[in-house]
Amino acid sequence: MKLTPGKLRGLEAVSDERGVIAAAAMDQRGSLSKAIAKAKGVSKAEVTSEMMAEFKAAVTRILTPHASAILLDPEFGLDAARQRAKNAGLLLAYEKTGYDLIRPGRIPELLEHWSVYRLKQAGADCLKVLIHYTPFETDEVNDVKKALVERIGSECTANDIPFFLEFVGYDPKGGDEKGPEYARIKPDVVNGSMEEFSKPQYGVDVLKVEIPVNLQYVEGTRSFKGAAVYSKEEAKEHYRRAATNKPFIYLSAGVSNPQFSESLELAAEAGVKFNGVLCGRATWADGIPVYARQGLKALEDWLSDQGVQNIQSVNATLKNATPWFAAYGVESAAALA
Repeated sequence: MKLTPGKLRGLEAVSDERGVIAAAAMDQRGSLSKAIAKAKGVSKAEVTSEMMAEFKAAVTRILTPHASAILLDPEFGLDAARQRAKNAGLLLAYEKTGYDLIRPGRIPELLEHWSVYRLKQAGADCLKVLIHYTPFETDEVNDVKKALVERIGSECTANDIPFFLEFVGYDPKGGDEKGPEYARIKPDVVNGSMEEFSKPQYGVDVLKVEIPVNLQYVEGTRSFKGAAVYSKEEAKEHYRRAATNKPFIYLSAGVSNPQFSESLELAAEAGVKFNGVLCGRATWADGIPVYARQGLKALEDWLSDQGVQNIQSVNATLKNATPWFAAYGVESAAALA
């Protein structure tokens, strides 16, 4: 197995010296502006582009010395990208925030004024796209999403840049994705999605996946909230079902830093060969009300203290992660050149 020069260069740029992807995520847009507005007690329309860019720049500047890469969006994050630490690679998002609200099925949309070529010219080492996906959706809806991923994969291949695909599961019947009923099917949603998008026609290089269980329903964990859906051994078996021959990393999906760290500990206990993380809100979300109520300097102070502690907590769990190139059966990235 060989990788093209651009794919290899990009993956090395976003990995640490071990070949583990220890990346921070700061590409949130709609959810970030909504959270800032709520904390400030104003409407979402009153959260300016300057505020969004300022928040992203502070997170990037202070946390990237402790990360192998940063994921940003080209809408508000390009100034932040220029302020990242020299050790940190850059992933740029290609999708619009949210999804099409007119058509059913949470259909993703790409940024209208960007292409893979333009994102690479803007400095991206890797390209990332998020889709909402579940194997339990209708074939008609899922076929639209599959065709879109195929097109993006082809575009990344043509521009010789790694393609990170993130998929977030949901209940097509409109149920609560944080409730116990969804928790029961979540392993099938995550592992079914991994199996689908590992197929060669999609051209995906790294899968960015959710933790396959909701730790709040795993009996015997510190995060357990009292309603058992899985035993700890059952949860570990769900981790082991990870159905892919591709490098894959975990996303934090908005859970707390302690819960995400414990989720990674459980992955290690299960012996899962995951290749790192792209961790966003679990690291910096508690800084939003600090920024909204006290301003930039207070956010910077919070990030320098608690934010750094949070990212170091996640990094500590990555000692059990394996290098991304191990998914190809080699002992170094150079073997793929």
